[in-house]
Amino acid sequence: MNDIALIGLDLGKHSFHIHAQDRHGHMVTRKKFNRTQLMRYLANVTVCKVVMESCAGAHWMARRLQALGHQVKLISPQFVKPFVQGNKNDFADAQAICEAACRPSMRFVEPRDEHQQTLSALHRVREGFIRDKTATSNQIHAFLLEFGISLPKGSTIIKKLPTVLAVNEDALPPKLVAVLIRLQTHYLYLEEQIKDIERDLLAQLKVDERCQRLLEIPGIGPITASVLAGELGNATQFGNARQFAASVGLVPRQYSTGGKPTLLGISKRGDKNLRRLLVQGARTIMQRIESRNDTLGHWVRGLMARRHSNVVACALANKMARIAWAILARGTHYQSSQLVPAS
Repeated sequence: MNDIALIGLDLGKHSFHIHAQDRHGHMVTRKKFNRTQLMRYLANVTVCKVVMESCAGAHWMARRLQALGHQVKLISPQFVKPFVQGNKNDFADAQAICEAACRPSMRFVEPRDEHQQTLSALHRVREGFIRDKTATSNQIHAFLLEFGISLPKGSTIIKKLPTVLAVNEDALPPKLVAVLIRLQTHYLYLEEQIKDIERDLLAQLKVDERCQRLLEIPGIGPITASVLAGELGNATQFGNARQFAASVGLVPRQYSTGGKPTLLGISKRGDKNLRRLLVQGARTIMQRIESRNDTLGHWVRGLMARRHSNVVACALANKMARIAWAILARGTHYQSSQLVPAS
């Protein structure tokens, strides 16, 4: 085991497969373990580089292996797939991870800490509740429309549903009324759960100095700041601001050949929820752009004069993402440069 320099680890729920190589790239061993056997093996093996795909359980495993002294790297699964040789199996995946990790141009994922994973879990649960709440509202509207009752949009009318049902009592079957009341109860439950999660997020924002600095950026509110803090961490996994903007999918997609560059729409890669929040924040700035007298407002107004509003929103979201990276990576605060009025 002293010859092992690199271990490719294929993660699973109960079984784990490793492919170990020496410093020359020759295979030393390949084995299958359960979780207990794997941790015992990696605790006794010589300190080396351990690489795995960034998937379920990878960040927890990375923290455990870093505590053992190993150098841990995570790779996005899409970058590992081209290196699988022959038929796909667990050992072939582990070998492909080693092959991918040896590429000098390979991009790695920074392991997340417990705080980042907790923030991510809260946001995902909140998004799920919001989807369920919207679906429940749509069901209520659809069931009533089947009986000729059209409700206006919004959550206010859902809260007044018993009054609507009482007015139309003769037009609705009693069992359907019971179903609608049950849906309303579920809707109100989801609404309260969403508020509870948002209160938890706001409480964490107050004690997180990074989020407080992110909130200084125009167009970034508590939810966006919390998502950015969970995604970026200390921002060291990105070499510069453009890399972070590209990871969120806010840069043009290229389809160039023959020396002729061709730029298309934004790539829409990465976390679509974060990209959506940044674009929404950009639109809030655009709605009140006439009241801004700083360099950002001057830049946005100039862009809006010659580009479509959707293009401007994506460009401004790109700039917001770059500013967020700079603030976290350099430990600075947002500085708004005011324009000097012409005399």
